[in-house]
Amino acid sequence: MKNVQINISIPENWKDELENLARIYSVEEETTLTYLDLMRRAIQEKYELDSDE
Repeated sequence: MKNVQINISIPENWKDELENLARIYSVEEETTLTYLDLMRRAIQEKYELDSDE
């Protein structure tokens, strides 16, 4: 799988909320997640993408 990097801008309050959610998910899943991980998951689920696409 080849990854590419993209740059996006989101409102600061979105980032703050995503960071808070990432902390909650990290505790629930007993692993470290970042707000970027949550964004990746949301895009993957929304567009029904396989992780190797």
